[in-house]
Amino acid sequence: MRPIAIIDDDIAVRDSLAMLFETRHWPSLGFESAEDFLGAANPADFGCLVVDVRMTGMTGLELFAELKTASYLPPVLFLTGHGDVPMAVAAIKDGAADFLEKPFDHRVLVSKVEQYLETDRIERGDWEVRQHLAERLSSLTPRERDVLRELLVGRLNKQIADVLDISIKTVEVHRARIYSKLRVRSGVELAALLRDVDWEKVGA
Repeated sequence: MRPIAIIDDDIAVRDSLAMLFETRHWPSLGFESAEDFLGAANPADFGCLVVDVRMTGMTGLELFAELKTASYLPPVLFLTGHGDVPMAVAAIKDGAADFLEKPFDHRVLVSKVEQYLETDRIERGDWEVRQHLAERLSSLTPRERDVLRELLVGRLNKQIADVLDISIKTVEVHRARIYSKLRVRSGVELAALLRDVDWEKVGA
């Protein structure tokens, strides 16, 4: 299990939450500031982030804005005082998982964190599949990408050869290499694999 990050400038809160999570055998790491977390950690290394909204220096919301640019961000649960509730609600609209108003019921916190650890498990699996696919796509040469685009619109080898002004034999070679690199055995598998690919994100 990946640890839970506790990001709060109150050491008593960090220690209390660490002990609470320990009762569930959940590992955790505490950070005394948003800057401390950004300087020492990768958000993808954690299964959930528990973040105080109002901290000295960079606030929890400012941290969240920074983390949203990461390739993968696990669920973020904000801890907030009464006056910060509107900001926490805005963060949820912006993609945060949820917030708890202080003082909170520890049983509610445990229940939410347990839910978000499961959410992370599912979403991380999907993300890792996309990452692996992006790596395979990045291994294609520019010409192989040209051939791939033509394959995905249903063109036959001869048609691809005409469009790209190359020989049919060259198309066949590129096609075989594409299948090998993407680990598919047919055009049907290829189309299914790449059905939901965001070509701009993978640079293809």
